[in-house]
Amino acid sequence: MLLAADLTPRFLALDAFLHEHEHLWRPKPFTQRRLAWEAQHPELSTWLRQRSLADAEAAHNHPEYLDAPAPFAQLARQSRALSEVDAFPSHALAALGSRVSVDVPGRKWQQIEAFASRLSFRQTPTHWLDWCAGKGHLGRRLAHDGQALTCFEYDEHLVEAGRLLSRKLGINALHLQQDVMADSAAARLAAHHTPVALHACGDLHVRLMQLASDARCQQMAIAPCCYNRIAGERYQPLSAEGLASPLTLSIDDLGLPLSETVTAGARVRRQRDASMARRLGFDLLQRQLRGIDHYLPTPSLPSAWLEKPFADYCRDLAALKALPAPGDQDWDTLEAAGWQRLAEVRNLELLRNLFRRPLELWLTLDRALYLQQWDYEVRIGTFCESQVTPRNLLILAERM
Repeated sequence: MLLAADLTPRFLALDAFLHEHEHLWRPKPFTQRRLAWEAQHPELSTWLRQRSLADAEAAHNHPEYLDAPAPFAQLARQSRALSEVDAFPSHALAALGSRVSVDVPGRKWQQIEAFASRLSFRQTPTHWLDWCAGKGHLGRRLAHDGQALTCFEYDEHLVEAGRLLSRKLGINALHLQQDVMADSAAARLAAHHTPVALHACGDLHVRLMQLASDARCQQMAIAPCCYNRIAGERYQPLSAEGLASPLTLSIDDLGLPLSETVTAGARVRRQRDASMARRLGFDLLQRQLRGIDHYLPTPSLPSAWLEKPFADYCRDLAALKALPAPGDQDWDTLEAAGWQRLAEVRNLELLRNLFRRPLELWLTLDRALYLQQWDYEVRIGTFCESQVTPRNLLILAERM
């Protein structure tokens, strides 16, 4: 795990690494047919472009182990070293009956159990505050031995479902409908609360850090998620070190850490691949129709569009984007070109993916350093294996 003394040196090292190589991780192969770095590293470019879609899929979660031409291996070594974070020690949780995990998907319950088993504070919490709680499953797991529990949730249906579950299980819980971004949220936090947030998105967990610091909460635990779910177009750093960084991060940049997935089933992956291959085939067509060699954003489409013949898909999407009618095309060749581009895109993305974890840790450290500046002693570690969730970084903060 990273202790208080480790935070600033690691942040500065990550900051230098990301800034030096931003020409490699900012460009998106999906939207650009050729990337500027390919001219600098032609051997790597050719090697990646010749690989299959299956090759890319096999390396997706761990590109750092790929035996690719230079400078891939050197970057992979740096990425691994800078991203190294040990797990928090685990402590045994009281055994609970299966009724407590009812209505919780298996992988989500694994995350809850892992998160709860890593919470270790100098002072035993007396009142848990489950932030963006949903039905309050995490809070109930933590408050099983009679501690007080308050759950904040925006969706009134989830609030009511949580109330019913807590009552049924005999948990002393207060489920409140609360927009955590509203001004009224501040008045509901107090110093005796121990806020916890398991995968509250973007601005939602940042809001917790800000309000909990203002309320002088003695301790908190946050597992960040969805860094790109922010109100602005650019990331607003939180810490003094983040504000001094030369990096300027767009919403697209913030989505890079989220590109690692481990939960999608085979059917979902097939649908995703088919959708992306069709979009890439259409991208070749739209460049021809417009006479402009630039990517054209297209809206999310219903899954039923994948059932259309490829020719109808392209004609209908061209009409939706008010493009000239495609006329006669060699649709089979164009569709095959879309699949070939998908293989190239996925393999080219492997270089970009070396920077997923460094960027995620940079963002997490920016949060940790912010809390440190608010007089918290902060530790960062993982709370589970990446197979349970890739978003497995945990911030534990205690007032000094």
